[in-house]
Amino acid sequence: MIDQSALLETLLETIRDAVVVCDAERRLVRVNKAFEVMTGHSTEGLVEGDDRFASVARKSLLEAVSAKGGRWQGNVACVGGTEKAVVISTSAVNGPGTDFPCYYLGLVRLAADAARDTGEQRFGHDQLTGLPNRDIFGDRVDRAVLTCNRVGGSVALLMMGLDRFTMVNDALGHAAGDRLLIEVSNRLRHCIRETDTVVRLDGDKFAMVMTIADMDDSVIVAEKVLHSIKQPFAMDGQEVVVTFSIGIALFPQDAPDASGLVKQAENALHHAKVSGRNQYQFFSKDMNRKAKVRLDLESRMRRALVNEEFTVFYQPKVSADDDRLVGAEALVRWIDPDKGMIGPGEFIPVAEETGLIEQIGSWVLRRSCEQTIGWQKMGLSPVKVSVNVSARQFRSRAFIDIVTGVLGDTGLDPKWLELEITESMLMNDVESAVRKMGAIRDLGVGLSIDDFGTGYSSLSYLGRFPITTLKIDRAFIADVDTNPKTAEIARAIIGLSQGLNLEVVAEGCEISEHVAFLKEHGCSTIQGYYYSKPVPAEQFQQMLQAGRVPRPKD
Repeated sequence: MIDQSALLETLLETIRDAVVVCDAERRLVRVNKAFEVMTGHSTEGLVEGDDRFASVARKSLLEAVSAKGGRWQGNVACVGGTEKAVVISTSAVNGPGTDFPCYYLGLVRLAADAARDTGEQRFGHDQLTGLPNRDIFGDRVDRAVLTCNRVGGSVALLMMGLDRFTMVNDALGHAAGDRLLIEVSNRLRHCIRETDTVVRLDGDKFAMVMTIADMDDSVIVAEKVLHSIKQPFAMDGQEVVVTFSIGIALFPQDAPDASGLVKQAENALHHAKVSGRNQYQFFSKDMNRKAKVRLDLESRMRRALVNEEFTVFYQPKVSADDDRLVGAEALVRWIDPDKGMIGPGEFIPVAEETGLIEQIGSWVLRRSCEQTIGWQKMGLSPVKVSVNVSARQFRSRAFIDIVTGVLGDTGLDPKWLELEITESMLMNDVESAVRKMGAIRDLGVGLSIDDFGTGYSSLSYLGRFPITTLKIDRAFIADVDTNPKTAEIARAIIGLSQGLNLEVVAEGCEISEHVAFLKEHGCSTIQGYYYSKPVPAEQFQQMLQAGRVPRPKD
């Protein structure tokens, strides 16, 4: 005979829908795990707790379970003071052999989800969050500008974007990302007046339209939003912290019409993003000029990919003992037919912001492998080539397949390829990073931690990362001959590498004193201008043929 209590317990804890359970007298007796995730309330907190949020939530749930017709729609108070718009459908479960209920089950769904499934979503409102969408946004901006022209005053338009939202999706999944967007929407509702409008434009992008008497009004709201959003969100049993970047444009100060106001707010949002995130920025004419320059650069980069204007330079890695060429770092360069050589510091940040870095990075990987196998077929002594990987590339679900495909297409033995990643890009989701790094090592490809010592990882994590090489950042090499503190750090990294049986590479070596220090303390591989700057493939081929990189005369 089936143990109904055990069966109910199993169903409650495994079902993905949020459920509340009441006894025959409609007294709340428990909630399931999905309800805890949705609201933050546990069974103990709701049934026995007496804090304000639990009391308000309990009252709503009991009202819902007692509602006529078995359906109730309203707001449920969550832990922390936010509210969620929900629809609760109640069913009575009768006792064995009787027509009398022994308990009631309430199925709790977010109102947006319920509306989407039943076709009840209001026109002009976002299906996920219930906020007004882009259709209403344009109308509200137009109305605010018209009103301002008629009666005076100003309009503030706040463009807002979550910082690094894709990391949440990658780490916790899209369902958690959707729940985060719903929570963000709820918090934004509490940051505005009844006369203001907050909308969800698309993805992780929101906007606020408000009439103001003074610029300080927009500052007050922006600061309120930043403070509200940076408070931790409860997601799948863990706390998630996100931040907002906000761009602010004012009418009529910054633009003559509604469309211009939207454009300038977009420019200000971009400036807030590139200036460090978690902040607000007002539009300025200088931003507009920079935005035009950036758009032109992005357009030319897209053209450069099609016309193959990018090329790969190689900076030698040299044995400190005998000046032998033992490897190289592949570095992308852009030779624009109109403007000549474009420095990586100018185009790489824009490539990362626009997502073009994935295409560029994949091209550099393929080209480096093609040239490496080409040199080997010429009979030149093989050396390992290191290719930098951006954070966007590493997070991509297709990254392992891309590396596997390039190796298969070019025929390069994986042992001659090394991927360089920075320590900071591994720390957002350590478990996922370790799995992906393990898959790379399973291919036989080497892994190097670039700029070691400048990021955020701890030594306990370092022991988990399946790496083959540590690179000492140039910041610790620049004054290693004169600064005892940086010298001690460099010695410690070298010793740590030796203890973990890792190759250690020092980059940024520019003078003979750097080389002497590193050689004395056991750093066997050196990279820097002392031996050579990055050079075109043809010049690096000549170095391969010579097999050595002679030291310059001091």
